[in-house]
Amino acid sequence: MPVEKSELSRGARASYYAQYLLLRGLIGGMRLLPYDRRIAAMGRLMSAIGPLVGFSKRIRANLELTCPDLPEAEIARLCRAVPDNAGRAIMEHFSPDEFTRRQQGARVSGPGIAAFDAAIARGKPVMLITAHFGHYLATRAALQARGGKPIGCLYRRMANPFFNEIYVDAFLRTGKPMFEQGRRGMMEMVRSLKQGGIIAIVSDLHAHGGAELSFFGKPAVTSVLNAELALKYDAVLIPCYSVRQENGLDFEIVMHDPVAHTDPITMTQFLNDDLEKMVRQHMGQWFWIHRRWKPWLDLGAQDEDVPG
Repeated sequence: MPVEKSELSRGARASYYAQYLLLRGLIGGMRLLPYDRRIAAMGRLMSAIGPLVGFSKRIRANLELTCPDLPEAEIARLCRAVPDNAGRAIMEHFSPDEFTRRQQGARVSGPGIAAFDAAIARGKPVMLITAHFGHYLATRAALQARGGKPIGCLYRRMANPFFNEIYVDAFLRTGKPMFEQGRRGMMEMVRSLKQGGIIAIVSDLHAHGGAELSFFGKPAVTSVLNAELALKYDAVLIPCYSVRQENGLDFEIVMHDPVAHTDPITMTQFLNDDLEKMVRQHMGQWFWIHRRWKPWLDLGAQDEDVPG
């Protein structure tokens, strides 16, 4: 669990501060480059160090679990493409002003546009459900520009409290409000929904206490809270994705039809299936480095089932 600086031991504090200085120096050095070059450079760097820091091993393990028939050439490509996309997203996060200006003009497509526009016109709450795919903050920038309303984001605090400060500061420069994961953040997010606000939530992480649903045909512990909130507050639940374009800098925001209000399990499984379809179309843009299928108690893919 992330902790405050004051709660750290002397050794942990020194370690986190050293990591913070290293990361801040790297990011600061990259920011000396023009925007397009720094985004590409961070992508290349992350791709190059992928085998050294365990990214390639994790990607291969996840692909072996979920896509066992994938050719070796494609696996090797993904071991380069996935860290490249992640590196670009990191540098975009820490280039908030330029990134936001650029993505405000992103193309928005898909059948969910009409539902989004209608909900805003009627003052209904909207929940935009996205993923670690492309770069989800592009969706926020583009749809804030389109709707003329702020879009709140739920975020998870970084473990390193020194680095968390600059991480959150960059986040805030893409828009407000921001809701930190936890009791207080959840209360603030619910208040926003009650007032007809728009919330963007990244929902593709393993969730302790979630339900065992399916993702890529394998058991994946998944939170059903988003569906529960949509039902309780009559929010329009729209899956949407930021698809990185060929130039590596721009995005198309794809909005799918709203999820029908039925029950939390059915709705959340629909979201898992919807994301899977998008990932299969753009395999290199999803964060295959996550332990998405890890077990929780007796749920999820058990350790002996997960390669590597």
